[in-house]
Amino acid sequence: MTRLIYSLIALSGLIAQTGSATELQQGEVRPAAYDARANIPTGLTREKAIRQIPAINPGEYFVPPEVGDIPTSKYGDMVKLGRNIFIDTQHYAKRYVGNGLNCSNCHLQEGRKPFAGPLWAAYPMYPEFRNKTRDVVTYEKRVQDCFRFSMNGIAPTLDSPEIKAITAYSHWLSKGAPINKELPGRGFARLSKPRDPTPVNGEKLYKENCASCHGIDGKGQKFANRGGYMFPPLWGGDSFNHGAGMSSVKDCAQFTKANMPLGKGWTLTDMEAWDVCTYIWLQDRPWDPRFGWFFNIFTPPTGGN
Repeated sequence: MTRLIYSLIALSGLIAQTGSATELQQGEVRPAAYDARANIPTGLTREKAIRQIPAINPGEYFVPPEVGDIPTSKYGDMVKLGRNIFIDTQHYAKRYVGNGLNCSNCHLQEGRKPFAGPLWAAYPMYPEFRNKTRDVVTYEKRVQDCFRFSMNGIAPTLDSPEIKAITAYSHWLSKGAPINKELPGRGFARLSKPRDPTPVNGEKLYKENCASCHGIDGKGQKFANRGGYMFPPLWGGDSFNHGAGMSSVKDCAQFTKANMPLGKGWTLTDMEAWDVCTYIWLQDRPWDPRFGWFFNIFTPPTGGN
């Protein structure tokens, strides 16, 4: 009888532990509690989704804190300013922006989305060596480059409110993330490259999958009742310049694979992503500010391979 009572107590404890395991605490990383395959993109069969969604522990992504958890303090005020700058750069950091984009046009879902340059995965990795500058850079300097290239504007000084605020927002989003550890979902998706890409096929794919939002001319769609773009321009004077990471075929393809068409990420094949981004790379856009007029006019832009 005593043994039976002990068995019942142990069983009740096991049930309690199992129930608590499904409750995620704010900012907690618990990969096994999330199943990405339960959220198959629209129009994608389960079998195809399982093949195309990254095979390395699908769904094991860091969970950043919710907006409602921003603390009420001076630090919280700086985080809120950073979030405002991030999602409405045209208004809150206009003096440094030279095109029609916001930070959140590339870093989707306010910098939260895996494989769309999530801030929670980037911030803990700095300082870091960058091939682009051949130097070790801090996170603040990395943000400066975004303004110079992706926003085709002017780099704010390191002590400017804009740099401090975006850094604070990134710091808050990565609360609880391990330092100097590459997390799943960091940056963009990894792709295979079965053959050399063809812009002819890329143009066809662009018209079928991208033109309805970004326009057949690639210049995006503006809001009808206010300034800014509902869908950002992919080339032309209001887009990123030739020095931006997104202007390279590789970065564009890796981003496109996981995120485009909007709401239907992972539906294009790797090769289709390469093709469509080769077509986009060939279009006209602002010059690379690192080089003078001669290089920009008479040499091919960087990032073509």
